[in-house]
Formats: sequence, structure tokens, C-alpha cells
Amino acid sequence: MIAILRSIGAGNKPFTIGQRRIGSFLTIVVDIELLIGLIQWFTGPWGYKQLTSRPMAEIMADPVARFFTVEHITMMIIAVALIHIGKSAGKKNISDRKKHRKTALFYVLALIIILAAVPWPFRAVGAGRGWF
Repeated sequence: MIAILRSIGAGNKPFTIGQRRIGSFLTIVVDIELLIGLIQWFTGPWGYKQLTSRPMAEIMADPVARFFTVEHITMMIIAVALIHIGKSAGKKNISDRKKHRKTALFYVLALIIILAAVPWPFRAVGAGRGWF
């Protein structure tokens, strides 16, 4: 969120080393989250085990299984890729205004996808799971 706010509020200001560090920190954090998520997907009951124990047509017919087996991991990987693209946009030899706009665009898109991929308790896929 800090990376988004700093990119949006920067305008024509120079793209500083502080903004590069925030972008680097963001990419490190999402990479760690992705690694933890992949470990859970391969070892937990809702990811790889679903794919090996049930036919794909059955998984796709069940909204909860489809969400955890296919949709969640796909959206999160896309979000991580967008964050990496945004980070690399800050390294390009373009104007500072364009750097801020591109990083903000990719970070906001990634945030929207991440929020859509969360199994919130008020959604059908998160019902009964609670907040914590």
C-alpha cells in the first residue's frame, strides 16, 4: 500500500532510491508469500491433492474446490508477476513521471487481483472459515 501511495502521490517528483527500496521490499514480501502459498498448495488438502484425487470436471463443478485448486493460485501468481513488472518499470530509462505512473498502475492492478483472490469470510468460498 505504501508503494502505491508513494507512486500515486509523486507526480513529477524524481523517482528516488527510497521508492526503489520500497518496490524491492514489496517484491521480496510477495515472493516469500508466493513461496509459502506454493508450499501450502502442494502439501495441503485443497491444492495438488485435489487434482490428484478428483477428476478435473468434478473440481470445476465444485465452486470451493475450484477456487482453492485453480482460481486462487492462478490469480496470486498473476498478481506477483504484475508486481515484478511494476518494479522493473521503475528501473527503465524513462521519465520519472512515467515511472511513477507505471509502477502505480501495476501495483494497483496487483492489489485488486489479490483482494479478489482472498477467500473472505463473507464470500461463499470463505463461509464458515472466520477471519483468523
